[in-house]
Amino acid sequence: MDTKKAISVSLGSHKRDKAVDITLLGQQVRLERIGTNGDEKEAARLFVTLDGKVDALGVGGIALHINLPWKSYPLRAGIKLVKDVKYTPYTDGTGIQTVLESRVMQYVLSNLEGQIPVKKAFLVEGLSRYGMINSFFDTGFDCVFGDLMFALGIPIAIRSRKGVNRAAKLLLPFVTQMPISMLYSTGESQDVVVPKYIKYYHEASVIAGDWLYIKKHLPEDMEGKIIVTNTTTEDDVEFMRSRGIAYLVTTTPVFAGRSFGTNAFEAALTAAAGLGRTLTFSEISSIIEKENIKPQIRKL
Repeated sequence: MDTKKAISVSLGSHKRDKAVDITLLGQQVRLERIGTNGDEKEAARLFVTLDGKVDALGVGGIALHINLPWKSYPLRAGIKLVKDVKYTPYTDGTGIQTVLESRVMQYVLSNLEGQIPVKKAFLVEGLSRYGMINSFFDTGFDCVFGDLMFALGIPIAIRSRKGVNRAAKLLLPFVTQMPISMLYSTGESQDVVVPKYIKYYHEASVIAGDWLYIKKHLPEDMEGKIIVTNTTTEDDVEFMRSRGIAYLVTTTPVFAGRSFGTNAFEAALTAAAGLGRTLTFSEISSIIEKENIKPQIRKL
């Protein structure tokens, strides 16, 4: 059986690179992540170089679209990276992210309910994770959203679904036109941690969202907290332990000590399926059920 190849090209640090051999849908897949340290030109070059030579590509470090119930907002900077890819299917992982995150807190509560003293959550970004928003609200959590704080540096907390929707409709037409450097931490800047917005971290039992956003302002004392995220390395796990975090929940499976980004994992599923195109939402949902893919809960 030929081994399929899926490569995630990320704007993140090369220090987080990893390659593993996994089996999905009965198919061997070589999954690799290549960081470009925030170099957009290098990322675009790699996408073109790999086009037609691998079975699927993942777009890491930036989304291609932000999908909300009323509209899909394309991110100009992300789409620019893959505009010259002609043959290999590519994905930013939005499909599998939505499916996995929409059920994550139901799974967490069924396994860790006694470890959650109060149903309060701090979601560092909600606009791009509507499935996760639904999971928290559906399980009765009181939520604070940090989109304005973490993405734009505006120290205002959003406290309701209506507030998230209002912020999305107001800001996304402008935010989606911004350069990558204004939207995401890339390259070495991902390693810089400056504690900030501490009261929101401390008030919550669960902190959720993109790990690099969570880490960016993580306080030193996080004793007993639960982190719900993905894309974590062994170094990240040790960092969490040093801050006192009790449990790490990753929405994507852990391979060789590493949970890959949803873009990488969806690329691996795309390669394994062998259809020569991106997977539909219903196909992703079917594969997750067939493969019995569940969140991973790790006691730290």
